[in-house]
Amino acid sequence: MKVLVINCGSSSLKYQLIDSETEKALAVGLCERIGIDGRLNHTPAGGEKVVIEKDMPDHKVAVSMVLDALVNEEYGVIKDLREIDAVGHRLVHGGEKFSSSVIIDENVIAAVEECNPLAPLHNPANLIGVRACQAIMPGVPNIGVFDTAFHQTMEPVAYMYGLPYEYYEKYKVRRYGFHGTSHSFVSKRAYEMLKLDPSDSRLIVCHLGNGSSISAIKNGKVTDTSMGLTPLEGLVMGTRCGDLDPTIIEYLAHAMNKSLEEIMVILNKESGVYGLSGGVSSDFRDLDAASNEGNEKAKLAVEVFSYRAAKYIGSYIAAMNGVDAIVFTAGLGENNIVVRRQILEHFGYIGITLDEEANNVRGKEAVISTPDSKVVAAVIPTNEELAIAHETVALLK
Repeated sequence: MKVLVINCGSSSLKYQLIDSETEKALAVGLCERIGIDGRLNHTPAGGEKVVIEKDMPDHKVAVSMVLDALVNEEYGVIKDLREIDAVGHRLVHGGEKFSSSVIIDENVIAAVEECNPLAPLHNPANLIGVRACQAIMPGVPNIGVFDTAFHQTMEPVAYMYGLPYEYYEKYKVRRYGFHGTSHSFVSKRAYEMLKLDPSDSRLIVCHLGNGSSISAIKNGKVTDTSMGLTPLEGLVMGTRCGDLDPTIIEYLAHAMNKSLEEIMVILNKESGVYGLSGGVSSDFRDLDAASNEGNEKAKLAVEVFSYRAAKYIGSYIAAMNGVDAIVFTAGLGENNIVVRRQILEHFGYIGITLDEEANNVRGKEAVISTPDSKVVAAVIPTNEELAIAHETVALLK
């Protein structure tokens, strides 16, 4: 079975065409900087990477470019889109409506759309991918794999907010957590790579990208995670503000004479490192370049990001009464040497010493702490697409 996995993020679209029998990727790719300028990186198995620079104003254009690349005469890997047996989609938020993967139909789409306010940067983008595949490949089953599933092991002490209990009963206001497929995949790989016992270990996974989250995993189960009811809570991110005093919303609405909806757009799309840097960029590569050129706001934005991440890691060490390993993953976690260094500088007190040479790695598995460190720090590339393919095949069988 050939499974096309579509993973639409807030400003990116990752994809893989996977042969489920061999679990090998026939092609992998990334549409990045969606809404900024646009770049498609497409790599057929055994072939050279092809880079296509083209405007990508939205995710619909990105999906169309992906499908064109897969059947391209020069660098495509299939002759016809009919060779694709199923499409697995990352769906971010299903509230409490979905606790497992589902075959997508109109009822599922409607239910996911009801949750759009809880994930305004992601659910609409996810569904654009679904609609595009339905239109171009009619009759091919589309499977939805939800981001929130892996975090369902959290106890009420971790997922409840300090609000009247009836708000949870009536409106399901609680912490859900996101990036579940990534946290699941990376934690399982960490147990193998670092020789940890899943039933007796304390692991912190840092999924750092344009959207970022950190999870505390004790004895194989998530005990806490940084994102909440929506992906807005937690770390400072690309364009999202992360944690803030709720009164700021009211204060800014009055001070700027803006509606609640307008303020929420600011918090989701104009804040984070983009806002802190004075609009330099939401892309850390741009921020690093600007910092090296002496832009103090860009430098501050990166430092604030790293500091917030360190605070969350420290709180999870306390929550689990210790930690055996801290693992970095996703686009930023796998590739940004400076951010990893800035974060780990806070943890000398638990016996982590950064190996500067080992930390000089991008996109590859590596232990980046010194051999004498009491706690291991590592980089493990995520593979959410393979995890989604597993779910897709299992559901269709």
